Parts: sequence; structure tokens; C-alpha cells
Amino acid sequence: MNATYIKYIHKINFKRGLFLLLILSVLVISCEKELEQFPSNAFAKDNFWTSESNANIALTGAYRGAVEYGTQVVPSDWWTYCGIVFMEFATDNAYDRRGDNSTQNRLTNGTLLPNNNVVKGYWEGSYQRIAICNDFLENVVEVPMAQGKIDRMAAEVSFLRATQYFYISQFWGSAPLITSTLTPDEANNVDKASKQELVSFVESELLAAVEDLPSYGQLSGAEAGRASKQAALAFLGRLYLGEQRFADASGVYKQIIDLGENIIDPDYANLFTPVNENSAENIFSSQYFGGQAGNALPQHAYPAVASGWHIVNPLGSLADAYGFDDGTPLSYDDPRFDYDDMGANRDPRFRYNFIWDGSEFSGRIYDCHPDNTESVDQLTYSKQATRTGYGLRKFFDESFSGNLRSDYGGNIPIIRYAEVLLSYLEAELEAGNPITQALLDETINQVRGRESVGLPPITETDPALLRPILRNERRIELALEGQRLWDIFRWGIGEEVLVGDFWGAPFPDSELYPTTSKKIDPQARWYVTTKNFRQGVDDVWPIPESEVNVNPKLGN
Repeated sequence: MNATYIKYIHKINFKRGLFLLLILSVLVISCEKELEQFPSNAFAKDNFWTSESNANIALTGAYRGAVEYGTQVVPSDWWTYCGIVFMEFATDNAYDRRGDNSTQNRLTNGTLLPNNNVVKGYWEGSYQRIAICNDFLENVVEVPMAQGKIDRMAAEVSFLRATQYFYISQFWGSAPLITSTLTPDEANNVDKASKQELVSFVESELLAAVEDLPSYGQLSGAEAGRASKQAALAFLGRLYLGEQRFADASGVYKQIIDLGENIIDPDYANLFTPVNENSAENIFSSQYFGGQAGNALPQHAYPAVASGWHIVNPLGSLADAYGFDDGTPLSYDDPRFDYDDMGANRDPRFRYNFIWDGSEFSGRIYDCHPDNTESVDQLTYSKQATRTGYGLRKFFDESFSGNLRSDYGGNIPIIRYAEVLLSYLEAELEAGNPITQALLDETINQVRGRESVGLPPITETDPALLRPILRNERRIELALEGQRLWDIFRWGIGEEVLVGDFWGAPFPDSELYPTTSKKIDPQARWYVTTKNFRQGVDDVWPIPESEVNVNPKLGN
């Protein structure tokens, strides 16, 4: 079917080297002693599936999938920091410092082509993990261990495989559905399944996985990062939302709520740092281990003053979506807006998620004013610094002092309980069910009312008026967590939010602004880029050109 799948087929037929990378995986399984038994780089297929310890190694390989560690600019997997955070470059939330030719930017600026390497990275990562999962499911039944353990492991791997087909169904629509290990010849000649076939497969796999997975509350501390019923139900809810099966989505989200094992944590900021990353709000996360399987996002996203590359630049359209701390929308004309301290009087999540000119980050002052030519973080079109006047604070423990590429161990959430509550409210609204104050208090008001945010409750129950409020809440709550592009696609709003000029922070006192910003804005916002999203074209990704060259049937 594709070079990636074939490459992995050879690997699983002849060696097991991938699984030796256990210590770098997303699971916390104590298998170091098992690894010591195999000093070589490979396991022979014929004698691998012979023990529970080896099955745990293989399970870890399925969780790791195509995840690579260290810095990367093209995603190797949906769940790397690059696959999650950098996805936002294709949206109205963030801009890639590398410029308009960045292939993330090209996903939605009207220049998407089948040779886009970001699309290729997600595709290859998906099918590599699928190949690993297929191999696991075919062989784990042979391992001499208790049936209950086999059932749980199989449910975990079925969940992992289903998540890959979820992404494939939502971004490509039609694509090959492979559920068994193929020979190279078979892989090169597969047909595409329809989107509905993929959706039906994901639905059935997740429903089955729910039955054998433990609930979140049953996971021990040593099992952090492993799948739970809630994780499978949350992906099922996403599937139903994407397919506009809102009544079904409401039902599965309600199951998660009724299980009663997850919370809205009072501390928003530390949900994204090692301090509180194992909060019961974080249902499923990408796991990182400093010094062994480090999260290199600090290297890519820290400002220059903190030795970072400043790749991630929140756009003004996202920053301005955070209103004032009394819940009213932002206005530059409001006396509460302070150009010298843009975090003042704002929704606290603005302060938790961003850095801006004059703010403090990691014990240093972030100076990005376009007039300060001496600052390494000066807002320009050329320095290794911000392109928008904003930087990223979310995901970082600012007391961290290790190697930015390898020593940071902060996880990145994939599913949070906040998403579950907001999605439940969306499903109820779009299903046409009555919106009551009790429902609002159970969902959106829990999210925005957490102790560290403390915004006043929403009282709007008219669906037409509530919809934009809810969508904005979802955007600012889940900012930079990789959800925005999918939301834009499924809401069909690409022509509304991804067409036209995009701006950064305002600098009305800048003397250099009139001659340095490539376009001039009446509010003195820095010009960033222009997008020209093509509805009906850019919201369905092309199968990578390299794959179609191998198997022309994929281009039909």
C-alpha cells in the first residue's frame, strides 16, 4: 500500500528492534529487566511471543507508534509535540516562524499539494502504528498468560488502531482499511475504503474496546499513559461529532460524566506541566520522560531570550478571543485594555497561555517591541524571534533549567475532561435538545469557572446565541492543543476564518511600525500573513504523492 507500511512489514517479519526502545515509550511499564535479557538489536519472530514480559514490550511499541524524540519540524505521529502543537500553524490560532513557505502553513493557505510533507508525515505515522497494532493483535493470543490480561492488552491496541483510523477518516475521508499484516505485494495493491467504512470500523472497534478497558479510576500510578474506558469513549464522541451524529455523541459523553472519575482541575496552568500533568482532568496524554524521551517543544517554542527558537507564535485573532476577566469581549477601545500590559484585566487563561511584550517568562523579561532593535526577541520578519508579538507559555514549567532539547519531561494532553464537557454541551445543542441553566452549569460553566480562571457563568440558553459563545470557549480553552483545525473542518467555517489577512499584537506607540510592518492596520496591529483557504479542497487532504506513485489506485 505504501512505503511506510512495507518498511514496517519487513521489520516485523525479521526483527523486533522497535520494541527495544521501550524506555523511550509512552508507557510506564517496568520492563528494564526484561530488556537486559536481549542485548542484541533484534528479537527473532519465532521466539518473541512467548512471555508476558515480551508482550508488554510489544504493547509499548504499539503505544509509541511512530513517535520520534528530539526536535522535529514534520510530524512523525499525531501525538508528538510537533503533531499536536504545530497543527495549529494551519489555523487562525498560530503562525510558524519559518514563514509562509512552511508546509504546515500551506495546509490552509490555498497552496496545498499532494507532495506536502506534513500530510505525508501524518499518513506514514498512522500506517506505521496500524502495522504495529495489526502485528500485535495477530500474535498476542499466542502468549501464555491470563486471558484477562490478553483481553485488556488487545483492547488497548484496538483502541490505538482505531484512533489512527479516526484521524484518517476525518482528514482524508477515503483511505485503505488494513486490519491484518500484509505482504509487500499485498500492501502495494490495496484499495481505498470509503469514509463510511472507516467510520463504521472506528465505531465498532472503540465500542468493543470500552468493554475490556479499565476505567480511568482503575488505572494505577504505574499505568499512567495507558488507555481507559474514558479515553475510548472520548474518541468515540469525537467520531460522532465529526459525523454530526449529535445524539450519539451526547450519549457517550454523558457516560464519561456519569462515571464520575474525572474532574475540572482548579489549577489550569499546571495541567500542562510536570507539576500536575497526572491530574484527573487529563484523560489521555502523550507521555514524555526528561533525559530519556524528552519533550523538545521548549527548544522550538521558548523565546530567544531563553535560548529558544520561537517557532510557535500565537496569532492576534486567538489572543483577542480572550475577553476581559468579567467575561465581556475584548475591545482595544475599552479603558481596561492596557497596551503596556496586555495581560491586565484579561481572562486569566490569556496569561497562562501566552507571553507578550514586557511580560516575564522563566525569570526574564520578554521584550519583543518592534522599536527595540537591541532585543533578540524584537518583532521583525527576519530575527529568530516572534512574528506576531506573542509567544507560548502553555506547556512549560518555567522553573525548568535543563537541556531544552532532551531534558524536559512535560506531557502534552490529547484528551482533557474540559473537552468532554464542552463537547457534551455542543452535542446537546446541535441535537436540538433543550438548553437549560443546569446543563450550562454542568458543562461550560465548570470549565470557565474553575478556581484559577473564575469567569462568570454563561446564562444564554438560546441555541443560536449560545453556539458562538461555546465555540469561542472551546477555542480559548483548548488553544494550541491540536483541536482547532479539526473543529474548523467539521464546522465548515474555513472560508470564514482562514481567508484574508492575519495580524499580531498592536503597537500603537511604535515609531518603526509604519515603515516595517508589511501592511498597515488602523489599530496598529503587526501584519503576519494572508491565507486563502479553499472550501471543499483544503478540508480533504490529498493522499501523499509518493503513495499514489507506488499504488495508483490510491489516486482514484
